[in-house]
Amino acid sequence: MDNYAVIFDMDGVIAHTNPYHSEAFRQFFDNYNVPYTDQEFEDHMYGKHNDYIMRYFFKRELSDEEVKRLADEKEALFREIYRSHLEPIAGLPEFLAALRSEGMHIGVATSAPRANLDFILDGLALRPLMDSVLASEDVTAHKPDPEIYLKSAANLDTRPANCVIFEDSFSGVSAAINAGAKVVGVLTSHTKEQLPPCQHYVRNYYQVDVAKIKQMLAIHHA
Repeated sequence: MDNYAVIFDMDGVIAHTNPYHSEAFRQFFDNYNVPYTDQEFEDHMYGKHNDYIMRYFFKRELSDEEVKRLADEKEALFREIYRSHLEPIAGLPEFLAALRSEGMHIGVATSAPRANLDFILDGLALRPLMDSVLASEDVTAHKPDPEIYLKSAANLDTRPANCVIFEDSFSGVSAAINAGAKVVGVLTSHTKEQLPPCQHYVRNYYQVDVAKIKQMLAIHHA
């Protein structure tokens, strides 16, 4: 029998981190006197990789070393701000346990750096439930490129067509579609209208169950 897998993005999907990323970016940009607007955050931050974000907002040539230093500084600030608010999106631990008990493979695939992934997975004690864990350092092309989801499917010993991916950003949903997977839009940061079309939408994990995942994957048990 084919393996079936459910893969989760992290920010806005495992934990509602985006307001805290926004706060960290505000403090960070203010420190550097870099201007920004809320609209720019929506268009150029959510679901984007730090390389892109830093180059977009600083509006000048940045070396790779400088981008990495700036990104590390901002992410350390984010972890400091978010530490006391760390919690999963409602219903997630129960949903993961249900997927596990049904033999589904589970992965996480994020554009965030590994330090953030470790901080959140270990902080929420979710790592033991994951069969594949990929962060920005594990790929060369970032979302909307499908590389991270193609790698995740390979890690989970399955094909993208046998995967349901939970995503909350335009670039993330696009990456999942580009990989050839089924997609659930998580409406923590955006409305349905702001995302490419998904097969299903949820605000939290009480709005989805294993039966829905099986239906999306067209798994029929004799």
